[in-house]
Amino acid sequence: MSPGNLNALVKRLAREAGFWRAGVTSAAPVGRADFLHNWLVAGHAGKMDYLARHAELRDDPRRLLDGARSVICLAADYRDAGPDDREPCPAGMGYVARYARGRDYHDVLRKRAWRLVDRLREELDEGKGDSDGSFDARVCVDTAPLLEREFAARAGLGWIGKNTMLIDPASGSYCFLAEIVTTLQIAPDRPIEDHCGRCRRCLDACPTAAFPQSGVMDARRCISYLTIELRDEHLPSDLAGPIGSHLFGCDICQSVCPFNERFSEVTGDEQLVPPTAAARALLPLAEVAEWDRERRVEALRGSAAKRAKPEMWRRNALNAQANAKSPE
Repeated sequence: MSPGNLNALVKRLAREAGFWRAGVTSAAPVGRADFLHNWLVAGHAGKMDYLARHAELRDDPRRLLDGARSVICLAADYRDAGPDDREPCPAGMGYVARYARGRDYHDVLRKRAWRLVDRLREELDEGKGDSDGSFDARVCVDTAPLLEREFAARAGLGWIGKNTMLIDPASGSYCFLAEIVTTLQIAPDRPIEDHCGRCRRCLDACPTAAFPQSGVMDARRCISYLTIELRDEHLPSDLAGPIGSHLFGCDICQSVCPFNERFSEVTGDEQLVPPTAAARALLPLAEVAEWDRERRVEALRGSAAKRAKPEMWRRNALNAQANAKSPE
């Protein structure tokens, strides 16, 4: 099968496996190793020490899989019907980011990606020509040392916006990403043009000023980092107030994006985002402030929101309560 026909086959099988979009790029480095190094040296990763581990692998998929020639980039939308954080939070409630309201995307996307690999092997085994199903593949979903957004952008799934998110001009940025690094030689797709232009709504809307410049995010000031990744007993005093009612994560720099306002739609993917997902959008602060391990497990069963420890949820809830009482 020719590389071009293989590209078409991959996209058809990706849709059948449950992905909304697919693109292909080569396994060559994307050329962001220096940017990542400088970002880490500047301290922008905060206390996420794991980002520095295996940093040399993130730019080059060929180090993840011997003989890798292509990267299949996959996307699945996750917008639910619940509120976003531009709306005032009801009294006594705290906000949970959209990505964490449904099922844990790691499990769902990993199964879909391996289903795609299996189907691809079946098709190549049954087909005629030189190609067969004996290729190697490695599935990556968020936790692998790979610059997911950069490879997805080179595969034509969108461009990297000023808020560092991947933006699809037809559906916005509320999407999960997965990759299949493979030894197959597949015709690559072309990157698409950056359409951000002069818009800087995402940069200006950030209440904690987490973007020192366009395309650069300082995690130490990001609400998502502060509420999900930072394990400290207390939140930084200068940022505790601007965090507002955010309990877990933040969507502000996405919710104000014109491409999300105009084109992002509620997903029909009930495996990722069941109809009950919107119920997790707002959680009662008084209850969360009392969570122990058991209560947290029960409330967040099957959700990616379980990443934060019980003491972090309590810390965030107490902070949101204090902000609700603040004269400001």
